[in-house]
Amino acid sequence: MTVTIRQLHPHFFGEVSGVDLRKPLTADEARDIEAGMDKYAVLLFRDQEITDEQQLAFARNFGDRENARGGTVTKREDYRLTSGLNDVSNLGKDGRPLPRDHRTHLFNLGNCLWHSDSSFRPIPAKYSLLSARVVNPRGGNTEFADMRAAYDALDDETKAEIEDLVCEHSLMYSRGSLGFLDYSEEERQMFKPVLQRLVRTHPVHRRKSLYLSSHAGAIVGMSVPEARVLLRDLTEHATQSEFVYVHKWTVHDLVMWDNRQTMHRVRRYDQSQPRDMRRATVAGTESTVAQQAAE
Repeated sequence: MTVTIRQLHPHFFGEVSGVDLRKPLTADEARDIEAGMDKYAVLLFRDQEITDEQQLAFARNFGDRENARGGTVTKREDYRLTSGLNDVSNLGKDGRPLPRDHRTHLFNLGNCLWHSDSSFRPIPAKYSLLSARVVNPRGGNTEFADMRAAYDALDDETKAEIEDLVCEHSLMYSRGSLGFLDYSEEERQMFKPVLQRLVRTHPVHRRKSLYLSSHAGAIVGMSVPEARVLLRDLTEHATQSEFVYVHKWTVHDLVMWDNRQTMHRVRRYDQSQPRDMRRATVAGTESTVAQQAAE
């Protein structure tokens, strides 16, 4: 079948048809999907009842799998999934919803903040591919913001001001804004801040975009209060409704997004009911800025 993509938002977000993700992609299909990602930044594949192995195989068409270490406070012995996918559910190893006071649950509430996956890593993620296995009956929509359109809409003075700014990103910034402050020394070292440019240029089409995230908590050469005011102003601008698409999940949806061009967040949902979402993450290939110790 031929890959076709229907645009769902004036700026971005496409719905793909003509692909069965249970089967290996042809070279042409993989090329068409990657071109669609460059153009639309987010792609929706409906009715994809896939296994973890099929999801990982699909992701590998677009690069290496990202090493998940350093992105969670959950201990390896407590992992629910052992397939290599990231667990973005509200479930414990026993398959039941985590208690509301569980440390993993509290940490994962950071996903309700606007962010770009793995911006807290020296080399941030390229693509994320999220598969809906069990959908919560109330809430849990995922919102996506087009950071290219948001950058384009800035005035020239602001563009000049932020062009060469470098931010510090850490999971401790995003979780700290929610009051999650309790870390072991090992975790503090694991979540040590890294440096990222505030303005990125896409390697294919060369469009510039804002590279924002709740993980960003400082700007090099700027006082912390001044930096956070600027970052909040830019985030408010970038997440206006004109730049945002809201996806309401149905079972077996797979949504794939480019972390270099978008931000996203999940909305609150009924934590007493199961929500099983599994993510494959395609690793990035280069740093946005030469890494130095971000002290």
